[in-house]
Amino acid sequence: QVQLVESGGGLVQAGGSLRLSCAASGRNFISYAMGWFRQAPGKEREFVASIDWSGGATVYADSVKGRFTVSRDNAKSTVYLQLNSLQPEDTAVYYCAARAGTHYTTFSASYDYWGQGTQVTVSS
Repeated sequence: QVQLVESGGGLVQAGGSLRLSCAASGRNFISYAMGWFRQAPGKEREFVASIDWSGGATVYADSVKGRFTVSRDNAKSTVYLQLNSLQPEDTAVYYCAARAGTHYTTFSASYDYWGQGTQVTVSS
């Protein structure tokens, strides 16, 4: 069992930055690939970024590539999402998720555990 708690969301102006954190409790954090997803009001949840167990491989949605960076610190059982050059369309609840297995994936159905989410609001 893995519990995930996100933090770091907030209100920021367009062009600003935030860093989201997702702290995992439970055993064997390195056994999990991690992902970030987001859900805007009235829209379906969408993939943002994913990282493999080592942090050596990552994948991003086209809409955030070059602006967002996913990373992890296995010693702290924490995954991060750095959000730069934020735009109003990035406004959403951001969720982290854990997938048993070492490889990343973009498919939400492949993830086993989810956090409660953290709100990111970008004003224009």
